[in-house]
Amino acid sequence: MPDNAQLSYRAAGVDRDVAARAKRRIGELIAATHTEHVVGGPGGFGALFRVPGGLRLPVLGPSADGVGTMRMVAMRTGRHTTVGLDLVNHCVNDILVEGARPLFFLDYIGMGRLEAGTVEQLIEGLAAGCGANGCALVGGETAELPDFYAPGEYDLAGFIVGILDEADRLGAQRVQSGDVLIGVASSGFHTNGYSLLRRLFFDRLGMDVHDPFPGSARSLGDVLLEPHRSYLAPLQPLLGRIHAMAHITGGGVPENLERVIPTGLCARVERGGWPFPAEFRTVQELGGVTDDEMLRTFNCGLGMILVVPAAHAGPVAAALAERELGGWVVGEVRGGTERVAIT
Repeated sequence: MPDNAQLSYRAAGVDRDVAARAKRRIGELIAATHTEHVVGGPGGFGALFRVPGGLRLPVLGPSADGVGTMRMVAMRTGRHTTVGLDLVNHCVNDILVEGARPLFFLDYIGMGRLEAGTVEQLIEGLAAGCGANGCALVGGETAELPDFYAPGEYDLAGFIVGILDEADRLGAQRVQSGDVLIGVASSGFHTNGYSLLRRLFFDRLGMDVHDPFPGSARSLGDVLLEPHRSYLAPLQPLLGRIHAMAHITGGGVPENLERVIPTGLCARVERGGWPFPAEFRTVQELGGVTDDEMLRTFNCGLGMILVVPAAHAGPVAAALAERELGGWVVGEVRGGTERVAIT
């Protein structure tokens, strides 16, 4: 373009017309998630939400997260709905460990040039996750940054707000010696450890997302994009029997479990206390990954660890079985100087 040519935002890389059309198309997806607490009517720059009543001392539980380099797998497959669902479920689980139920969710999508089909898939996944968790998708931000992202690239982040009665808050303050650790099954890699996974499968082994996952009839893309499980529905009815919960995400079992163990106590985890899923075993064998590195990088089949009073361990395990959700006694809490010991 000549130096004296007339400039426009479109010539600089941002097409506002495409953005406007995309926003109109995704409006119905967002509206379908709205609960009776969403305040409708005039606005457009933010959102309003009525705080539900019925709590003695209501407190809000916010959290924010992203999907990390898992989105790079989605870009390779051209399938973007699962990462939106993953993001919502991840955030729901993060506030569930406090005892909170979700109220509303906002998203941020950044990309070089707005690609309507990709944005629609992302919002479709976000809306599906919000709908399944009884959470309203009340808005967000879609930003075009043509000099920052390469064509086809994007970033995705989410922000959730939940609510609970402060008296019902779970956490380290409730944990006692003698409590039982119950591991709850994950549905796969749960958005964590994808830098290692990409290095192994794409760089070292030269595989493509359409190739069969080693030892499986499923494709590599299908295994890596298996949605992050939400634990809200199966665990919410059990919260009164639980002292604390650890959402096993980045940092694996030791770093996440440590967050809910108070000083002077130690969560003793038995390595063979739960089935080690085949996909994790494959990664360990093909990548030559040590046991400790696996446990610090991946969930290794445990998406959540519950810290439960011994008297409630049996009923909680039975309730998980009734919901067809794998649950295993993986250890106990005892006195000790290190918060987590895996033996």
